[in-house]
Amino acid sequence: MKKFSGKKVLIMGSGGLRIGQAGEFDYSGSQAIKALKEEGIQTVLVNPNIATVQTDEKMADTVYLEPLNIDTLTKILQKEKPDGILLAFGGQTALNLGLALEDLGIFQELHIQVLGTDTKAIRESEDRDLFKKSLENIGIKTPKSFSANNVELALMHAEKIGYPVMMRSGFSLGGLGSGKVGSKEELKKKAAIALSGSPHVLIEEYLFGFKEVEYEVIRDGNDQALCICNMENFDPMGIHTGESIVVAPSQTLNNEEYHLLRDISIKIARHFGILGECNVQFALDPNELDYRVIEMNPRLSRSSALASKATGYPLAFVAAELALGYLLNEIQNTITKRPTAFFEPALDYIAIKLPRWDTKKLPFAERLIGSEMKSVGEVMGIGRSFLEALQKAIRMLNIQSCGIEDSPKKNLQIEKEIAQPTDSRLFALYQFFAKGG
Repeated sequence: MKKFSGKKVLIMGSGGLRIGQAGEFDYSGSQAIKALKEEGIQTVLVNPNIATVQTDEKMADTVYLEPLNIDTLTKILQKEKPDGILLAFGGQTALNLGLALEDLGIFQELHIQVLGTDTKAIRESEDRDLFKKSLENIGIKTPKSFSANNVELALMHAEKIGYPVMMRSGFSLGGLGSGKVGSKEELKKKAAIALSGSPHVLIEEYLFGFKEVEYEVIRDGNDQALCICNMENFDPMGIHTGESIVVAPSQTLNNEEYHLLRDISIKIARHFGILGECNVQFALDPNELDYRVIEMNPRLSRSSALASKATGYPLAFVAAELALGYLLNEIQNTITKRPTAFFEPALDYIAIKLPRWDTKKLPFAERLIGSEMKSVGEVMGIGRSFLEALQKAIRMLNIQSCGIEDSPKKNLQIEKEIAQPTDSRLFALYQFFAKGG
């Protein structure tokens, strides 16, 4: 693969901070800037997010604190005239804007090279309907689903599958507009809202009780691919991964399950021609060897930052180097200069991510958690066992809790908190089992 020879690269950020999006991409953006600067490449960052590390004056050569929209970005591209652009380090916002700019012919007009995974692969993997059809062509299972561009069609598809169903927006941020739908009346309301901000919705089978598992994959231009980390959600399907406790590596998968999903993840990355990093999310049947591929993010994500910190493998830094045309076996450890990036980390410890909610600041806020993100941050605990890592993480949440036995909310309605997941579910589960439930 030919290496990038340009002198200036623009990095598209993730936008302003808000609940459910943007903050987690500061890590990937900062790592991308460091990788480019090591190569002597001038960096231009567009991100109106002043509360981040990547917008620090010591990071990028030029920073634009401007709105992330087509008109503003077009003017910046015309002024800066970068040789290349990175779309994979600013989350869904950057991908959507990149696709829109390409559709308008801006990249071609200004001779700007899209670095990393090409826009055709991004488009095919981000559009859930196209993604499903593409995976079916190579024999990979996805949830039974139908696309609908109006409410009437959505209702018809739901009748085919049978309630409850899972509704997802065709393009979404932080799971916005998605969720379990239990009745015709509920679908009418939710589909109308989702279609107001997305060209279509997907009506899918609801995989109740399935485990949710993720794999972080990197691939270079020579088709060398690795699984850097696999993670398992504490909660089953139906809870957004940003809302769930996540443990790395997975704790309940057997050897056959682990390697089946690993092989499928690498096959997907190769099929779409990922150049850099991607995240593959699975639903796994807890009772038999059966799975569904839920989605694949052709970019750095919240899970990528967690995987990097849990394993010590600099995913975003390596992804930026791969986007410039380097191969995995050519990327050296910047400190020791000895090991290359061509290896899969092996962990002899447990890393646990706990989300943090601030619902106590909003007394009338809905405390139920589900497929839309409400968490405002997260912490990570590392230990030799699941319990040790979990206890450390709970103490770091700063919610006045010394551990799982010390719920910050008194007089929990245990069975209700478990049946309808809330931000106190973990403590309710402990009390349920402590009382012999």
